[in-house]
Amino acid sequence: MKGPSFLKKSAGYLFLIIASIASVYPFYWMFVGSTLSDSDIFQSPPKLLPSGEFMNNITGLADSAPIWSALGNSLLISTIFTIATLYLCAIAGYAFAKYEFKGKNIMFVIVLVTMMLPHQVTLIPLFKMIIGFGWQDQPQAVILPALANAFGVFFMRQNMMSIPTEMIEAARIDGASEMSIFHKIILPTSLPPLAALGILSFIQQWGNYLWPLIILQNRESTTLPVLLSQLVAPGQVVYYGQVLAGTVISIVPVLILFLLLQKYFISGIYGGSVKG
Repeated sequence: MKGPSFLKKSAGYLFLIIASIASVYPFYWMFVGSTLSDSDIFQSPPKLLPSGEFMNNITGLADSAPIWSALGNSLLISTIFTIATLYLCAIAGYAFAKYEFKGKNIMFVIVLVTMMLPHQVTLIPLFKMIIGFGWQDQPQAVILPALANAFGVFFMRQNMMSIPTEMIEAARIDGASEMSIFHKIILPTSLPPLAALGILSFIQQWGNYLWPLIILQNRESTTLPVLLSQLVAPGQVVYYGQVLAGTVISIVPVLILFLLLQKYFISGIYGGSVKG
C-alpha cells in the first residue's frame, strides 16, 4: 500500500513543480530580457542569466517615449480610483446589508444585472458624455466611469452581512451618528474585504487598456499599458529590451501592493464567498 501511495504523491509533487516552473518562467524571462541587449535577446540558445543592460534599456526607453509621465498617470489614476471605489462600494454594500428600505431588493438585482452588460456596449454613450463634459485627456475621464462598480458593491455587501447588527444598534443607543458608525465601526471591521477589493480594483485599473486608449489621445496624458502597446506598433523599429524593461516597471507597483496586503487578501476573498 505504501508503494502506490508514495508514487501518487511523487507524481503529484512532480506535476506541481512542472506547473510552477511553466507559470514562473515567462516572468523570469521578462526580468532577464530587460537586462539584455536586443542581440542577446534573440541569441540561440537564449541567455537565462541577467546581464547589465537594464539601465541602458531604461534610458533608451525614456528618450524615445514619455515612460515616466505614463507611469505617474497610471499611479495617479489607479490610486484615486481604488480609494474612491473602496469608499463608495463599502458605503453602498453597507446600505444593502444592514438597512431596510423600500425597493432594496429590486435595486440590488438591478445592480447585479449591470454586471452582465459587456463593457463594449457602454463605450459610445460614455465617450459622448465625456466629450460633452470636456474631460478628454484628463484623469477623471478614466477614473469616474467605473466607480462603485457592481462587483465591488456585491462583494462588500456579502462581507458586511456578517457584521453583528447588535453592535450597530449598541452604537446607535450610545448616540453615534450613522456616518460615525460607518467610519469608526464598519470600515475598521471590514479591513480584509477592503484590502482584497483594493488589490482587485488597483489591478483592474492598472491594466485598463481599451478605455484609456480611446479617451486619452494626448501621449503625455496616456497610461502605461497604452504607451507600452505603442512601442510595438506595426511599421516601426521595435527595441525589445526597452519593451521588456518598461513591462518590468509596470509590474513593480502591483507586486508591492500585493505583498503589502497579501495577509488580508485570502481572508477577504474567503469571507465574501461564505457569507450571505
